[in-house]
Amino acid sequence: MNLFSSMDISATGLTAERVRMDVVSQNIANANTTRTVQGGPYRRKLVVFKEIQPDSFQSILEKVKGKYTGKGVEVVQIIEDEQTPLRRVYDPGHPDADQQGYVSYPNVNIVAEMVDMISATRAYEANVTAFNAAKSMFQKSLEIGK
Repeated sequence: MNLFSSMDISATGLTAERVRMDVVSQNIANANTTRTVQGGPYRRKLVVFKEIQPDSFQSILEKVKGKYTGKGVEVVQIIEDEQTPLRRVYDPGHPDADQQGYVSYPNVNIVAEMVDMISATRAYEANVTAFNAAKSMFQKSLEIGK
């Protein structure tokens, strides 16, 4: 693995974690949205990451020999959380209340979203640190040649 590939891997991590922070921010912003364009309350969104697979025959051979080097991470898709149930609150005066007087609120838990935001921030910071370390090593190697 050369120096630039380590910088590329950190860059993909930075991009993926930025998307994750954007999605978490969107979830927090819509925590009380009871009506969307599609109809019904807002559903929490989740980011799905996937390792970028090497595509060359040489990289597959290196994987077999135990010298596998990664290519980074990418965002595959942003999905809606269908597993977590919606919050139901009794509020018969609300315009979105059903016949029993209950309003369905989004399945967004602010505490869980803040934990996800802190996790994404820490991962982003770790990628910045790795990128800066690689850059520093590259600069030091150039100084050796002087």
